[in-house]
Amino acid sequence: MTPAAVRTPTARIPTARTTARVAGAAAGALLTLAGVAAAPAHAAGYRYWSYWESDGGKPWAYATQGPATARPADGDAVGFRFAVSQEADDTARPTAAPDFARICGNVAAKDGAKRVAVVVDFGGPADAPPGETPPPRRITTGCAQLRPDATGAEALAAVAKPLRYDSGAMLCGIAGYPARGCGEEVGEEPTAAPTSAKKPGNGGGPSVGVLVGGAAVLALGGAAIWKARRRG
Repeated sequence: MTPAAVRTPTARIPTARTTARVAGAAAGALLTLAGVAAAPAHAAGYRYWSYWESDGGKPWAYATQGPATARPADGDAVGFRFAVSQEADDTARPTAAPDFARICGNVAAKDGAKRVAVVVDFGGPADAPPGETPPPRRITTGCAQLRPDATGAEALAAVAKPLRYDSGAMLCGIAGYPARGCGEEVGEEPTAAPTSAKKPGNGGGPSVGVLVGGAAVLALGGAAIWKARRRG
């Protein structure tokens, strides 16, 4: 005997649990479709000033703290690079070497003061925000002579004013570049392929195809509920 021919009292009696299960499945499928259609975009990177350190002539190392709290020692170098990056491990380094001897060689040491070499790399055109152009001279260097407890931010200010910070003390601009923005997301891409081409004026809601598919799911769910009731 095939399963279709089996008739049991339990199978013939529709219950509230059966109805709720079918309706819940239909609603869940519709929510899944809506979630795919409304999948948020993710940033491909961020455009910002990164901060670098060189301890006693060593290669550039990504700083573990910001310039406002870091306190380089005499003979150290600090670097600042404007670029588009995703993570700290792929952030572009300053293209100029942390050459303390070359940058500070002509500045005599003084008692009660320290010398810090400063390198500022404004990046290239590909890193520039829309509507802005990097300074003609990409690299700026200078030797900051400061009190012993001075910070990396103070060393930068001695070489490349004016500086621009946001309300959270994030470094946004050096020597007037860039004029606007601060660590903004760039190169946003959708996380899911669109189901239909987006037309001007149709907004950011689910596509027509997704809505039609969702309606079909609800219709099938409704039919299943109706059949369950008919068996009763």
